[in-house]
Amino acid sequence: MASPTPLLKDELDIVIPTIRNLDFLEMWRPFFQPYHLIIVQDGDPSKTIKVPEGFDYELYNRNDINRILGPKANCISFKDSACRCFGYMVSKKKYIYTIDDDCFVANEPSGKKINALEQHIKNLLCPSTPFFFNTLYDPYRDGADFVRGYPFSLREGVPTAVSHGLWLNIPDYDAPTQLVKPLERNTRYVDAVLTIPKGTLFPMCGMNLAFDRELIGPAMYFGLMGDGQPIGRYDDMWAGWCCKVICDHLGLGIKTGLPYIYHSKASNPFVNLRKEYKGIFWQEDIIPFFQSIVLPKEATSVQKCYIELAKQVKDKLSKVDPYFDKLADAMVTWIEAWDELNPAGASLANGKA
Repeated sequence: MASPTPLLKDELDIVIPTIRNLDFLEMWRPFFQPYHLIIVQDGDPSKTIKVPEGFDYELYNRNDINRILGPKANCISFKDSACRCFGYMVSKKKYIYTIDDDCFVANEPSGKKINALEQHIKNLLCPSTPFFFNTLYDPYRDGADFVRGYPFSLREGVPTAVSHGLWLNIPDYDAPTQLVKPLERNTRYVDAVLTIPKGTLFPMCGMNLAFDRELIGPAMYFGLMGDGQPIGRYDDMWAGWCCKVICDHLGLGIKTGLPYIYHSKASNPFVNLRKEYKGIFWQEDIIPFFQSIVLPKEATSVQKCYIELAKQVKDKLSKVDPYFDKLADAMVTWIEAWDELNPAGASLANGKA
């Protein structure tokens, strides 16, 4: 019989960015109520956000971000869900789960409600296998194992830094795909968890995501998006590309697949196109940049890797657009702010280069 998943209720924070009342928490109450919530209010700080009774939470608005970070607050995006990464910075827990306020509880094909948080915890507590692909997917799940031909020397796996969940109903499409397929809905429930192989990038979505803050937290910067910036909707993508190259360098793993949430609401594709259109062009340069990155052996912590990444962004991507010069500076500011708020972890080696 499968052993019960530890709740980790004293070791995990749930981070939610929002501009509205959090009525959606009612349906998540059976799963979320034991945990501490960090709510990052975007937009007008004078607006009152209502949180259902019975939840343990702290709420930060823009005034709080400015007060806590001072001049370094300019690295946190405004009027964009990228502001959620402030919650990662102020958390003191080992694990983070982040979810959007339009994500509801999904059902398995049997009709059973999916405890997304429990599955994320399972993913994070089991090793990853980035160096050799197992054709039965996650070998550590009940009923699976390493297949014939899998090297015994690699069967211990490596620590899992990130668990990337998926969505039923509204898929996470870009604006051009939304426009071409306005009625498309994802109804396929695939009962699988995969480790993303070393050397392979992926598009990370931030609306159903968990990670080990001690292993990879400083790399989970969602960039400069939204108000005053020429781009939006690439915040989680940027964090995902940075995390992946750093995880590859430090010998950490990233899993994708289960758990599913129910994504309830499609955002406006025309508004999305306005936010994304530069990114659609720029990513043709960004992806080769990340594919070619080599981090030095001396970069033995996430912070050192990230500072090196910022240097290479400034050196190579600022030729694409001056925005990347500003982004590289913000990446350095982010690490400085992270280390100020988390001094104990400032010099820890997070993995093995």
